[in-house]
Amino acid sequence: MAHPLVEYFRCSEHLALPRTADPLQPEQGYFRFGDVICYGRQAVGAAAPGTDHGIVDVTLPAPGAGPVVLPFDLSEVIGNLRHERYPEAQHAVRRVSAFSVTHAVYYAVRPALPVGVRKYLQRLHWKGWRQIPFPSWPVDVTVEALMRRVAGLVVERSGEFPFIWFWPDGAPGCVMMTHDVESAAGVKFSGRLMDLDDRFGIRSAFQVVPDAPWWAKGATRRFVEQLRRRGFEVNVHDLNHDGRLFRRRERFVRHAAAINARGREFGSRGFRSGAMYRRQDWLAALDISYDMSVPNVAHLEPQRGGCCTVMPYFTGHVLELPLTAAQDYTVFHVLGDYSTRLWQEQIDLILAEHGLISFIAHPDYLSDPRAWEVYTELLHLLDGLRAERHVWIAPPGEIDRWWRNRSEMRLVRDGASWRITGPGSARARVAWARLEGDRVVYDVDRSRRTA
Repeated sequence: MAHPLVEYFRCSEHLALPRTADPLQPEQGYFRFGDVICYGRQAVGAAAPGTDHGIVDVTLPAPGAGPVVLPFDLSEVIGNLRHERYPEAQHAVRRVSAFSVTHAVYYAVRPALPVGVRKYLQRLHWKGWRQIPFPSWPVDVTVEALMRRVAGLVVERSGEFPFIWFWPDGAPGCVMMTHDVESAAGVKFSGRLMDLDDRFGIRSAFQVVPDAPWWAKGATRRFVEQLRRRGFEVNVHDLNHDGRLFRRRERFVRHAAAINARGREFGSRGFRSGAMYRRQDWLAALDISYDMSVPNVAHLEPQRGGCCTVMPYFTGHVLELPLTAAQDYTVFHVLGDYSTRLWQEQIDLILAEHGLISFIAHPDYLSDPRAWEVYTELLHLLDGLRAERHVWIAPPGEIDRWWRNRSEMRLVRDGASWRITGPGSARARVAWARLEGDRVVYDVDRSRRTA
């Protein structure tokens, strides 16, 4: 298994990579590594069950000679965050598995509920969300902050930290636009939405519920063909969007066979679950290349938790493309904000970490003139990021291909410098982590050193 720094940065395995202290405490808990909150085993003090009090700081002393030894297992901590193995997220998983009678009744009548009634019920469910301390709202970059700090230790010890830049052509970040189609009205409005995305040169992806009860015979196939003719990507969105996909393992495996068959019919390699319900450890049953069901921070999703990263990551054979920006429904109907203010804040936070800015905008809700105006403003904003800051805007399938190619690339010595080998390396760039005071910053070489 690759060292977590190699997996994240695609840096050379010959760097002075940190080791793990031995022994570690037997119990997992929360601790601090400077200002970064982590969850896992550590070697310094007692495990803390929560983030509100009694968290030990395991910050290392000033570097000396010899290798860096971390007082925690970096791979374990990163895995706990990405795969939502910390207590709050695991509690949310258990609630989904329990699937209460109230939950079942809600999803049975949900299609007939007016938006106002749904908003009222959802606000009851999300009461107190602003007081949730972890993950951090509106964007959690714990994984990125932790990786920066550990890379800084390597720089202090070895003097250099070259790596393969995150995005093609040295782009400072990436934007992904997706549309989940969840009603007959959404299908009807999708043509206008495609026209608007086309106008801004946004290559988006539409997620289609294959077995929804409102589809007439043959309508799914015709809609998918229409999307593909227009040049848009199509992915499978749940199976029937009833909120029950992750209730029981055996039921999920049975439905996974149908989802895989629909994916073959759609010609798609991607998946997103209904309402962002998820069990990341079950995704191996899906014949997909990438998943888009995990929020970065899920305070305002039916299943709380969050992966605490703004970068894609692998779960077995599946690449996770996390949702890092608030859904349009959340912005308009939960927060009551008909502006791009929250999205702009999230974009700034994500670009500061050179991450993936991923959106869900539903044609089911964008037919509202106020929502349509805000979405148009958002596309103007994204078009400006592409023109002025060279942010890469791509559909999920293309991002998946890039990230898989990057995972196979290698950084090799080329005299006094470095070059990149492997599939897709013509678009790859060498970057360096360096210290600027006590901050770790990244520099990207715009020239090509590939083979």
